[in-house]
Amino acid sequence: MVKVGLTGGIGAGKSEVSRLLASYGAVVVDADKIAREVVEPGTPGLAAVVAEFGEGVLTPEGTLDRPKLGGIVFNDPEKLKALNAIVHPLVGARSAELEASAGPDAVVVHDVPLLTENGLAPLYDTVVVVDAAPQTQLDRLVRLRGMAADEAKSRMAAQATREQRLTIADLVIDNDGPLEALEPQVRAVWERLRGV
Repeated sequence: MVKVGLTGGIGAGKSEVSRLLASYGAVVVDADKIAREVVEPGTPGLAAVVAEFGEGVLTPEGTLDRPKLGGIVFNDPEKLKALNAIVHPLVGARSAELEASAGPDAVVVHDVPLLTENGLAPLYDTVVVVDAAPQTQLDRLVRLRGMAADEAKSRMAAQATREQRLTIADLVIDNDGPLEALEPQVRAVWERLRGV
């Protein structure tokens, strides 16, 4: 088994790289997706979040009101720490389950947005960073995701710098160009990961 940590700044194109790797046969463990699953209605994770932050973080339907919770935690480091203390162990446990169920010859790609920020690089055999210039990230967030420029800049500033991500990279995928330039690079990375 090859354990890969995949990361990149917001708007760098990590999700597309993850999708391509899955299409080649990688077992993708998506930390963001798992983080949503562990706080779905009826889970111990959601119960713990409500116990910590109150019923006000729920929608009328009983699901987690992510924008409301985000507004609470992203302006208060202590509250963010409390949320992470609930969610991170649950994500870690589920990620370990998914990894354990992959075959011995699998390439397991852990799609982890905050890999750099949380010092997780040592957990992986190889760290792949999807890189794009900050101006490219900003353009994608505004043009493709419809974010306000100020919000996009704020989200980018909350993450590790480009230089910090590149420092931990074993392999770098340059995603500053058009989508058609991405696939050959991802294919080359896949072949390296498979030892081809």
